[in-house]
Amino acid sequence: MGRLRRRLPAVAAALGLAVGLPGPAYAAGEPLPAYRTADGARPVQGAESSADAPAVEPGAVYSDTLAPGSRFYRLNLDDASSVYVSAVLVPKPGARIDSGGDGLEVTLMTTGGRSCPGSPGRTTFGYGLGARPIGAAAVRRLQEDGDCQQAGVYYAKVTREASKNSDRSPWPVELTVSREPGLKTGSAPAAAPSGWPSTPPQPPASEPVAREGGTGFNDARALGTGVWRDGLRPGQTRFYRVPLDWGQQLSVGAELAAAKLTKDFASASTGLGVTLYTPYRSVLDDKDTGYDGKQAGLTLPPTAPVAYENRFASSSEAGGARVAGWYYLAVTLGEKVGEFTQDAVPVPLTLRLTVQGKAAAPPPYAEGLARSGFGVGDADRAAAREGLTAPEAALAADRRATMGTVAAGGFGTGTLLLLVLGGWLLLARRGRTG
Repeated sequence: MGRLRRRLPAVAAALGLAVGLPGPAYAAGEPLPAYRTADGARPVQGAESSADAPAVEPGAVYSDTLAPGSRFYRLNLDDASSVYVSAVLVPKPGARIDSGGDGLEVTLMTTGGRSCPGSPGRTTFGYGLGARPIGAAAVRRLQEDGDCQQAGVYYAKVTREASKNSDRSPWPVELTVSREPGLKTGSAPAAAPSGWPSTPPQPPASEPVAREGGTGFNDARALGTGVWRDGLRPGQTRFYRVPLDWGQQLSVGAELAAAKLTKDFASASTGLGVTLYTPYRSVLDDKDTGYDGKQAGLTLPPTAPVAYENRFASSSEAGGARVAGWYYLAVTLGEKVGEFTQDAVPVPLTLRLTVQGKAAAPPPYAEGLARSGFGVGDADRAAAREGLTAPEAALAADRRATMGTVAAGGFGTGTLLLLVLGGWLLLARRGRTG
């Protein structure tokens, strides 16, 4: 396995893929890589009033800009599925924010103005981490005798919260609408599990393997159980993704190595931040710790085993682990770290991930789950083994399909040629014997 891991970068290079090696040293003042918007994202302009709200639909990703305040979007929902609306706000690097209050909120509401259960979803930038991409989500959940169960028009309200002293220019925002089909009639559970194994496992201690994180959710680097190495510059957030199937748990440890100081003494009250997002881009857990140029680290407790019933749990930690799919890890190195480190050289980051539990059978959905972007398939597991981003995985799949077509075509042509040659030989023999 170790030999295979060492060969992966060379294999990937031969396929034209960019499997992550930590990037080279950066020149001082070089801008951080920009957030990569989803391929095929549809431009949309949210309205200040619900009366003018543009329509958005499940299965699509939209790009907009958002100044402080609220924007409305219109949805036409059925009565047979749960629907998730997420927003990812992408501030300008170095933008001025109020760490205590600035953030993002997403609400799903009826035409009568009632918020649906599971709304609003809210995320703040957190103290000391600076301007970074953040996500929040709201849900219309199927539940017997609950609110928001009827088919019809609903509104998504996306609010950017900002103090009067914060940057007030419009920032990019990415909207995702996902539809989770309901279960077959009579098979829906009604209660959450009573508990789950919460003792952290022994973290893996294998040799680190290089994996360069992405700029956001759309180019997040796939990871699985193991020890992974990357580098972070001050103010940078790297994104990673981990496939979690039904019944599985994820444990995360993150470490920053010592960095060369440019001052005799300095400290950053919050230098390392780790946020774990669900497949529908809602915060499942987050934690931060200080960093003063010396070794630092933190650990996220194991997630609840992924289960449909978790959506009925009272705690957000359990309630978020309600669907199988890609779980996203955002790791941030605070901006203030740049005041006392050489920001031209990334600070070494080590991630120790453990996926626990055997994959269980999926719930009895009335429709296939893959079309919703949820669930875990063989291609997802392969992407995690190979450390591919979603664009790289799509490219690899296209190339495999092309090679398969060429191979099939070559086989067909060769077979036809042999048949023709065989026919000629048969005719020649008949000619000689005639």
